[in-house]
Amino acid sequence: MPVDLLTRGDLPRPRSGIVHLGLGAFFRAFGCVYIADAIAASGGDWGVVGISLRNPATRDALRPQNWAYTSVTLYPEQSEARVIDVLNDVLVAPEDPEAVLAAMTAPEIKIVSLTVTEKGYCHIPSTGALDTDHADIAHDLSNPLPVSAIGFIVRALQRRRDAGSAPFTVLSCDNLPDNGRVVRGVVLEFARLIDPALADWIADHGRFPATMVDRITPATTQDDIARVATLTGHYDAAPVLHEPFAQWVIEDDFIDNARPDLAAAGAEMVTSVTRHENMKLKMLNGTHSALAYTGYLAGKETIADTIADPAFATYARVLWTEIIPAVTPPEGVNLEEYAGALLDRYANPSIRHLTWQIAMDGSQKLPQRLLATLRCNLDNGRASPALCTAVVAWMRYVCGTDEAGNKIDVRDPHAAKLLDLTSGLDDPAHIVRSLLTFDAVFPADLAARLEQPLIAAAREFWAKGAQATVEAFSK
Repeated sequence: MPVDLLTRGDLPRPRSGIVHLGLGAFFRAFGCVYIADAIAASGGDWGVVGISLRNPATRDALRPQNWAYTSVTLYPEQSEARVIDVLNDVLVAPEDPEAVLAAMTAPEIKIVSLTVTEKGYCHIPSTGALDTDHADIAHDLSNPLPVSAIGFIVRALQRRRDAGSAPFTVLSCDNLPDNGRVVRGVVLEFARLIDPALADWIADHGRFPATMVDRITPATTQDDIARVATLTGHYDAAPVLHEPFAQWVIEDDFIDNARPDLAAAGAEMVTSVTRHENMKLKMLNGTHSALAYTGYLAGKETIADTIADPAFATYARVLWTEIIPAVTPPEGVNLEEYAGALLDRYANPSIRHLTWQIAMDGSQKLPQRLLATLRCNLDNGRASPALCTAVVAWMRYVCGTDEAGNKIDVRDPHAAKLLDLTSGLDDPAHIVRSLLTFDAVFPADLAARLEQPLIAAAREFWAKGAQATVEAFSK
């Protein structure tokens, strides 16, 4: 392996204008690339201060490289590397929350963006309300030095108001329906609990544009690090690898219009992102989750492995026939063509996106990815057997063992609750009924309507197993 370390070049770095909460592989493979291209096209002080909310691993990997890293585009038969150098610092919130608040309070920071996954919003997915029983929220309501993303945003805005500074724009980049509205709602709820006047100030002066983000970005492995070193001739402890496709749709609603020239970088600046967002959440994220649960239980390691099985490719196509009637397309978009492009993206053998990785945090994902479509189809009298199969695959997965009886490490903020609801139950009908009582995922009215179709799907799934159940959609 080459011994020379990747480092930032000699070009002057842009001053920081953005703080990003949750600096994982996705934002470095997506948002930072757009920002780098925007700066290259139009200039501006839009460097990024990254915040790790949980552990120092990303900071520790990037610091010896002076925050530069390699972005690798994985085509089916080749790879293309470039160095991204828009990061100016990475802070670790648990080590020094005061430093994080100081960074967010600095007047030159115009945008605070976040990729904290669905669970990072500390909300109740079925309603969108702030989960005041969440341990992080309970801590942050009574402590000025927070631990949650929502706590950091509110406490930083509180300091800016008290200092007479303008607020920053809050830019959610997570897979949530109307993510701008969701983050605005939980921020205002939190603020009102500590200072009603602060909530009024944020409501009057803050901006929370919604976005749609799309780029498949698998977690980086040690094998990937070695592969990048061979490709580039430099050792990079924190490269990111991703598909060629990227799409960023952003509501153009920023405080004082202060933002990078993201349109020059290829982002779509729009007045409403709702149609793009619903299309992506239901058609991409919905089928991604369905393939993750069914594929994992059938012994498939990655989405590419899953879709290479003709039965699962057919299952994906059947899912889209159930999903498309529930989607209003953005202007100029043909949904059948969009589905075909998604299938091609899933089949890219260079993208090793683990089914187990996508299966994480399902209790936070199901309401927007699958259940919203099921509700729409129920309202319109449309049967949804493939979608019901996806939901019962999740139910089978959260029971904690695979079809061979091996233990599954269920990574979910409600894992203990889910295991408790299914513990000791063998009859799939009893498992379905028990899980449907979990109203953080299944609103009571929807649970009642789903009970019988899910029980029918579950009996088949438990009896046949994932592979045979999916194969039945090809007949």
